[in-house]
Amino acid sequence: MGPEIYQIDPNRCTECVGHFDEPQCVQVCPVSCIPVDPAHAESKETLWEKYRRLQAAAATPATR
Repeated sequence: MGPEIYQIDPNRCTECVGHFDEPQCVQVCPVSCIPVDPAHAESKETLWEKYRRLQAAAATPATR
């Protein structure tokens, strides 16, 4: 509760799959203010695939 506003990027959010048993945003948010976006509903398999893709991209040096 303060002046800062955080936004979750659905293209980068894995709902903490690969890191934690449950989404950490839900754990630290003081109120139930994290809306579920039906346009970005993903299965555990889809979230795991996104996690692997993001990890591979982070491990690959950027080319310019």
